Amino acid sequence: MSTLEILEFPDPRLRTQAKSVEAFDEDLSELIDNMFETMYAAVGIGLAATQVNVHERLLVLDVSETRDDPHVYINPEILESEGEETCEEGCLSVPGIYAEVSRAETVRVRAQDRDGEFFEHELDGMHAICLQHEMDHLKGKLFVDYLSPLKRRMVKKKLEKQRRNAERDAAVL
Repeated sequence: MSTLEILEFPDPRLRTQAKSVEAFDEDLSELIDNMFETMYAAVGIGLAATQVNVHERLLVLDVSETRDDPHVYINPEILESEGEETCEEGCLSVPGIYAEVSRAETVRVRAQDRDGEFFEHELDGMHAICLQHEMDHLKGKLFVDYLSPLKRRMVKKKLEKQRRNAERDAAVL
């Protein structure tokens, strides 16, 4: 297994609409394993294929505190949603930035597993929120899109400053 590069906002590739997964093969299985490795290494709880520049409808997540409850959702679709919950969200593609986002409190999702078998789950709490967040990535949407244009510009400037400082610090070493 290996870690993959995570694209960061405002990279335009994050805006790509993902296509359905058609081939359930060894390459897909390797991608899933690498996505889990990448997510765990980045101390994340979810990762969409779009974030690693693979534009297929695939996401992985593990919202457990012990990091031992991995879930794979391929070609996911939300069948039902209910309620509303506001939660502070962050994103591996928008490092160091957090903002309040409102999402459905519970969702019923239909997806395929790594073997192509269909399943349905009813999710609530952090699992439901994380799934919705990652599904947004598959549509080319980021959590910062829920912010006002002014806040989004501030986020972009903050990230640009963080990158300049990181590059400057790397040059000093």
